[in-house]
Amino acid sequence: MSAAPLFLVDGHNLLWRSWFGFPARIRSRDKTRDVTGVFGFFALLRVALRELPVRPEVVVAFDGENAWDRRSAIDPAYKAHRPTDEAAMAPIRALDDVMRGLTSVGIQQMCIDTDEADDLIASLHRRAAGREVWIMSADRDFYQLLDSRTRILNTARKPGSRIIDRHEIDARFGVVPEQWCDRISLVGDPSDGIRGIYGVGTVTAARLLAGGLRIEDLPDSGRLVGRIGHRIRESLDQITRWKSLAEMSTECRIVDDFLTGTPTVELPPAPAVLDLLDLW
Repeated sequence: MSAAPLFLVDGHNLLWRSWFGFPARIRSRDKTRDVTGVFGFFALLRVALRELPVRPEVVVAFDGENAWDRRSAIDPAYKAHRPTDEAAMAPIRALDDVMRGLTSVGIQQMCIDTDEADDLIASLHRRAAGREVWIMSADRDFYQLLDSRTRILNTARKPGSRIIDRHEIDARFGVVPEQWCDRISLVGDPSDGIRGIYGVGTVTAARLLAGGLRIEDLPDSGRLVGRIGHRIRESLDQITRWKSLAEMSTECRIVDDFLTGTPTVELPPAPAVLDLLDLW
């Protein structure tokens, strides 16, 4: 029997979306607790799973407490702009309950102190070679993982446009997924503190990388002309660092039998999960 599709969830991405983007605040029955983060997490996850044609094996990956250290050592600007005040970090208060909820309903989760969820998902994706893989996230960094067996499900998009495959990347951005990190190093990624090169947008990046070129190919390509070409030549060391920040690691420590290949049990409605956790 073939293995079930693997459904990999970017846990923090979903939790932040649940807390800040859920259409209404959800409170406990006695109105004393805001449980929007937990309720929204399981409600949105259930909606996503119901969009798949068959029941998958589900794994939720979370950032470790020191997950940014490796990339911050490469570039101190990495995610340094993100707010850390109490309001911005409010979803973290729901994290323990979300993890307890996943355990209660039998969904596998993974969190390693020094690894980002992106790298855990990339490592699980590599480990699942040959299997159909779905990734649930609104983070474009995952575009680099798209291939013939991999799709992204972004339920924040409108119905009919929630499934992203490798062909959409080429059609929208003029690069293939294997070039995604090269593109980011040129155009930037404000969410991760990657500035990119001033004046380089989607069209220019696609022209520079046309034909499958990578950043390391550009100096000898004859394409670095004019002011933008000069800026790129002057910034090649920084561009190379930015590319390394964007590249996901596939070398995270994963025990051999972590993936079972069998479908995860059906996720109950969010109110039932909150009842299991005594959060109502």
